[in-house]
Amino acid sequence: MKIGLFFGSFNPIHIGHIILANHIQQFGDVDKVWFVVTPRSPFKQHVKLTDDYERLHMVNLALEDYPDLESSKVEFDMPQPNYTTHTLAKLREDYPQHEFSLIMGEDNLVGLHKWKNAEFLVKEYDILVYPRIASDQKKPKIDLSRVKKINAPIIEISSTFIRQNIKDGKIYRPYLPPPVFDYIDGSSLFKN
Repeated sequence: MKIGLFFGSFNPIHIGHIILANHIQQFGDVDKVWFVVTPRSPFKQHVKLTDDYERLHMVNLALEDYPDLESSKVEFDMPQPNYTTHTLAKLREDYPQHEFSLIMGEDNLVGLHKWKNAEFLVKEYDILVYPRIASDQKKPKIDLSRVKKINAPIIEISSTFIRQNIKDGKIYRPYLPPPVFDYIDGSSLFKN
């Protein structure tokens, strides 16, 4: 089975994540998309995150009606910070029957050469890239032979924007899957 891996903190997961993942699963060359909930990104060491299991729970709530989109907590028991290359090695070991590819935005592609073992990643895995308006127009400093640009909708919603709206008391319901909105609205999450 071909699995597209969508890595992120999902703090919180929003409709943009769902739209992109669903589009890639429906129109890309993958059977399923796994949302890999990342406890700590090496590039976001100083970002305050909601509890890992709370973010995983919100991802599960968001994916209830999407049988080909699933959550993964594979990185929860791995050393921190998480490096994609280590996660892929663990997934290959645990699921040798699957073929994995990475899903990322154009903005991340430009900095991919800074990732740990980047040369190995681009040699061993397909990279499925969705468009971003704010992407850097610099040419990536990596081998692009396994990079596949996906003609997906351009979604410019961010979790940071949603958290700020919640904190400021603004209406944020339209940006979230209904079960995630209900979960956040009935809690103190992101309010301070």
